[in-house]
Amino acid sequence: MSRKNQKAPWEPEEEIIWVSKSEMKRDMDALQKLGEQLVELKPNALAKVPLDEEMLEAVKDAQRFNKEARRRQLQRIGKLMRQVDVEPIQAALDKLNNKHNQATAELKKLEQKRDRLIENGDSMINAIMVDHPDADRQRLRQLVRQANKEKAQGKPAKAYREIFQYLKALYLTD
Repeated sequence: MSRKNQKAPWEPEEEIIWVSKSEMKRDMDALQKLGEQLVELKPNALAKVPLDEEMLEAVKDAQRFNKEARRRQLQRIGKLMRQVDVEPIQAALDKLNNKHNQATAELKKLEQKRDRLIENGDSMINAIMVDHPDADRQRLRQLVRQANKEKAQGKPAKAYREIFQYLKALYLTD
């Protein structure tokens, strides 16, 4: 009998990529965490994420549920996530988170500007007036004097907060 149709045992066959059970569980947990991020979104932010009808309905249901029902719904969302391409969803979530981080950074810059304004007084007011000629120089001076006075007397920082609100109105409404 001849064995011409069979391969010799030393000839390599197609390479099989083995994935451990632990790795599969980690991947499923990652998809479920992505689903949890979707559930935490507000409705207007959720509308910006590219989801199919079934996924969107599952996320909205999870937002309504509590405790055990929510946990089971999150598992269902994780299961649905395995069937869709998660890259566009992850990109949309990253974009939403980045907008939040940018807004936080802008507010930090305004806080630093407020602190420099209180420390430097007129020179910083002049710099603000160059950027925003429509700003009220007298109001800024008054707030700076009041903030320094409150700081010296150990009173609550009312003017300090007012300066921040004034700068926020000037710089973030451009």
